[in-house]
This record gives sequence, structure tokens and C-alpha cells, in this order.
Amino acid sequence: MSVMRGKIRSVGLSDVGRVRDHNEDTIGVDADIGLFVLADGMGGYNAGEVASGIAVKTVMSLVKEAMEHQDMNSADPETGLARCAIVLRDAIVRANKIIYQTARTQPQCEGMGTTIVACLFYDNKVATAHVGDSRLYRLRANRFERMTLDHSLLQELVDRGFYSQAEAQRATNKNYVTRALGVEPTVDVEVHELGVQKGDFFVLCSDGLPDMVEDEDIHLTMSTFGTNLEIAAKQLIQLSNDNGGRDNVSIILAQVVDSFAARNGVVDRILRWFG
Repeated sequence: MSVMRGKIRSVGLSDVGRVRDHNEDTIGVDADIGLFVLADGMGGYNAGEVASGIAVKTVMSLVKEAMEHQDMNSADPETGLARCAIVLRDAIVRANKIIYQTARTQPQCEGMGTTIVACLFYDNKVATAHVGDSRLYRLRANRFERMTLDHSLLQELVDRGFYSQAEAQRATNKNYVTRALGVEPTVDVEVHELGVQKGDFFVLCSDGLPDMVEDEDIHLTMSTFGTNLEIAAKQLIQLSNDNGGRDNVSIILAQVVDSFAARNGVVDRILRWFG
């Protein structure tokens, strides 16, 4: 039995919005292994959903396969990253290669790409990985924080002091991403590891949410409806659509409900045989 089973409650929802005629976002949720993936596709008629679909399917498949065959609790001596974080990063790199090759060989997919944000929970920690401007937020003890920085022109301008974060929230040129899957043969995946506490909420979302709903309102919604994740997710999508719904909006909400420390040692190996 998975050490993660029953430790995280989650929900994933995706909506076309009020303006677009089709949905180019894709989400993947597997709470039993602690894996959550969200991708926001772009480029060409329907090609965006091809790119996001490849990204999510590839990452879900490769990570699940790796977790069945490898010791995921070991650490890499060179980077210090846990095996989980490396597996997540490598799966996204592989997805990039597949999307890039598909875009080059299928005329109807030319120019397609996708952003991605993903979480893999393990041993009371979470590995996070992202490319582009799909985001991860954390709500802990009523403190709401953005855990990813967008790979976007706007974020670079903020970093260089041309905009404040408040000004960036109101800016109109939000959607120029500086990194995406499928655009180049290689991709730089930003990976981090965070400690996890019981009660933590994590929000993964496409840019259709923060472009339409301010962080303070996302925080308020999570604080108000967090006891029912389905209602919270529906409320966030409703807010996005009420504010214009100019893009597809996808949301994955995950709450840590119990500790999930990794089992180690001979006794735990024996327990796993009987688990």
C-alpha cells in the first residue's frame, strides 16, 4: 500500500472560461502517490491542448513508473536533491523533448508549447517543479504565499525593479513567457524542495486564475471554503469567470491531512511486505 494513501485530499477542475472556444489546459491528479501536474498549452488551433496533454501524460507516467522501481528517498550526492525531485525534473525534460519533436514533425502542431507546474509529495516534503507562468501557492496557518516565480517577461521586469509586484498584478502584458516546454530542444526546469506540515494547502493553477483574480481574493476563498476543496475550486473558477474569464482556468487543490514520513530500515521493509 502506498505510504501516501489517505494523507492528502485533493481536487482538480478545469474550465474553458468566458472567451476561448476550447480548453488548452490539462491536469493530472494522483493523490495515492502524491503527484499533481497542471499544464497550460499554447500555439496553433488545438495544438496547445496536444502539448499540455503530452506534458501531463508523460510526467504522470514516468514518475509513477520510477516510483515503482526506484528508492525515491535517497538523495543525489552532486545536487543534494532528493530522488523524487530529480525524477520529477527528468520527467518534465523528457516531456519537453516529445513535444518539441512532435511540433517539428506534425504540421498541425507547429509552434505548440506548454507551461507546467507539478508537485510530488514524499517523506513530509514536497518537490516542486515549474516552467513558465503556471503557479503554485501555499496556504499555511492563514499565511498565503506564492511558491513559484513566473518565467515571464513581466517577472523579469519586476526582478529588475521596473515594476512592483502590485503594479505587475495590474499590468496588461502578463502572458509573455520566457520558458515553455516544446519551444527548444532542451529546457531549464526550476525545481525546489519544501517542508510540509499537516494542514498545509497547495494551489496549482494556470495563469487564467491569477490574471483574473488577485492573490488576496484567492487567499480569502481558500480560507473561507478550504474545508470543502470542491466548493473552493468551483468558487475560484467562478471568480475568474465573473471577472472576465479571458482564458482557460485550471486549478488543483491539495491539502495535507496527515504525516507521511518515509519508512526506512529492516522493520519497515518487513512491514511493507505485509502492507
